[in-house]
Amino acid sequence: MADRKCAGCGKILNRDNMIKITKQKNAQSLVVNGNSKIFGRSVYLCYNNSCIEAAFKKNKLQKALRAPIPQELKGKILNEF
Repeated sequence: MADRKCAGCGKILNRDNMIKITKQKNAQSLVVNGNSKIFGRSVYLCYNNSCIEAAFKKNKLQKALRAPIPQELKGKILNEF
């Protein structure tokens, strides 16, 4: 499949091996690892705690999705993955 760039470390990996965070186009809500049928702006992260931390610390998710990111999302991602 297609390769995507990690927002935390910048590595290019297969998107099937990454966490996908999507801001839905119509609902304006955030979906973590939704299927490919969900349309909207997406950002990808490695399954690596340091990448997740870096993306939140430098506001990379907020910039990529063009939306405010709740801090609870960081905890949810760290706990799930």
